Amino acid sequence: EALVRIASAVERGWLPADRVHEATVLEFDAERQRVVAHRRTTFDDLVLDDKEVPIRDAEAAPALLAEIASARIAEVLPRDDADWNSLISRIRFLHRHCPDLAIPEANDNTFTELLSAVSGKAKSFDELRRAPWREALLGRLTHAQRTALDREAPERLAVPSGNQIRLDYSDPARPVLAARIQELFGLAATPRLARGRVPVLLHLLAPNGRPQQVTDDLTSFWKNVYTEVRKELAARYPRHSWPLDPTTAPAERRPRPRSGQRSR
Repeated sequence: EALVRIASAVERGWLPADRVHEATVLEFDAERQRVVAHRRTTFDDLVLDDKEVPIRDAEAAPALLAEIASARIAEVLPRDDADWNSLISRIRFLHRHCPDLAIPEANDNTFTELLSAVSGKAKSFDELRRAPWREALLGRLTHAQRTALDREAPERLAVPSGNQIRLDYSDPARPVLAARIQELFGLAATPRLARGRVPVLLHLLAPNGRPQQVTDDLTSFWKNVYTEVRKELAARYPRHSWPLDPTTAPAERRPRPRSGQRSR
């Protein structure tokens, strides 16, 4: 907190030329999460001018960004991309239940190794988040592993109604399939994944879209529980099919039209 009582300006021309240097430097702007270039003039360690300028070095900027991103990998992943999240969950599920397939782990070390493949000419975290992470991760799998992934941990599962319903692998111990009860008519047993080692946890939905029953034993549900469910819901949802024998009844993709209304 020194108090300056007398001061005098110093003209640039008074400075010894051999101690004045101008250089363009690349830096990571933490607030904007991007690499920027500055043209900086210094007198020894004193900054005289500092101005942001266009980046000229097309290779150095992505390299610096990758270095910063490798230490903050979670911040550059496409966390809001449903397809990316689904792929990660499926790989983790199969890695856990089918170790014989040697599926690579989907963890921060793996993602860091992918940086060089996805960074391209990116200069910001935002550009990295839009990079082809999913394609790069799939590229690490062999043809046999990709085939196994699609077969043993599919993104979607076909149900008797003809719909392809997305599976939820959020819990790597047990994938979840949420479907209306009517869409599963004709399906006698619970679908199994990971070479038959893991039964799908079924969220059987009432017509209002809310789970009526959660089970991994569909056979037992049809045999022991369905009759009571049928009694409870048939009066409330008469447009929907409620057969006596759901194991042989045709699946219903959508409710029947109201009386006098033709189906489209």
